[in-house]
Amino acid sequence: MTLRVEFPAHHPHVAVLTLDRPAQANSLNPATLTQLATAWRQIAADPEIRCAVLTGRGERVFCSGMDMKTTIPESQRLARGERVDPEVFEALRDVQTALLAGFDLATPLICAINGHARAGGFDLMLASEIRFAVPSATFALEEVALGLYPTGNATVLLPRQIPWVHAQALLLTARPIDAEEALRIGLINRIVPPEKLMDTALACADDIASNAPLAVRETRRGVREILALSLPEAYERQEALGSPLRRSEDAREAQRAFVEKRPAKFRGR
Repeated sequence: MTLRVEFPAHHPHVAVLTLDRPAQANSLNPATLTQLATAWRQIAADPEIRCAVLTGRGERVFCSGMDMKTTIPESQRLARGERVDPEVFEALRDVQTALLAGFDLATPLICAINGHARAGGFDLMLASEIRFAVPSATFALEEVALGLYPTGNATVLLPRQIPWVHAQALLLTARPIDAEEALRIGLINRIVPPEKLMDTALACADDIASNAPLAVRETRRGVREILALSLPEAYERQEALGSPLRRSEDAREAQRAFVEKRPAKFRGR
């Protein structure tokens, strides 16, 4: 397996995904794409998973993007109309899901960026809600330097997440930025020492997972949907999402727990 999926016993309702190809810079070969797409579908369908954490194995690279020795040549063959192996074909069909490009995970995602995030690795990061990075991490979108269009999340999500000028600089120059610059322009939440990276990410995941799961999912959903709406439409959509939650069992449980001065026991209903 080139992707490890774990459910830590001390972090209930949290899934941890680790890209496990450190010798290949955690690049996305066809097998990894298939495994990522499968894992994302399972997480999206499982209401018991309330938060996911994505990281890479090793101390150098989070994810370098598509594997230049396998995925890129095979995708170019397919684009030319040439035959490719059936398993490779299925993996290439799963690229968008693997990158969470247009696929709704329906679950908050935290990226623990243990090193360089390039191209497809950058795309995966853009799909997350919260991002922590080590001081040595760098960030780059290198597609234009390879004669390619960035067809993952970059041209869709990046200008919605950071100021226009910074987004355009990343997209058009293909030059990397360091973690300090990424923090300054709002691309990441915090720079964390390597030895504290996963503890920080898991603590944040625990905070999310401890909240009412329906409220977390709908809040995440609302932020993504409302971003593209006009103000009147946004307020209307906000009420449509919020009204059912006020009638939920979790909301009543939160009120009882507050009165009784105890932690709430949410059941996702």
